[in-house]
Amino acid sequence: MSVQEEELGRIKVSPAVITTLAAEAVKECYGVVGMSRRNLFDELAGSLQRGARRGIDVTIGDHGVTVDIFVVVEYGIRITEVANSVMRRVYFTLTNKAGVPVEAVNVHVQELRVGEDPPANPL
Repeated sequence: MSVQEEELGRIKVSPAVITTLAAEAVKECYGVVGMSRRNLFDELAGSLQRGARRGIDVTIGDHGVTVDIFVVVEYGIRITEVANSVMRRVYFTLTNKAGVPVEAVNVHVQELRVGEDPPANPL
């Protein structure tokens, strides 16, 4: 839990809130077509976990949060640009909307999604 000391008391932001904010930020990024799991074990173990938490791991450290994001990127789009966009947007969202200090945003591109081929024209 991210905790900030204020003059009147403490503000606590749960990992679930951080995960939800990060997920909403990722949805706004061009080129991301979905979220993924780290590996097959995570896919099986997390089958009950739905929605925003899928594909996002939040670790709270002494100097802020580290967010690991596992994404599926659309084929044909520059992967580094998509990843940098995700990093910047998640960092901005967490620091400005939640006031959470961010130590790192790590983007893991797990898959490329290739679009469907157009149907053949009949003769």
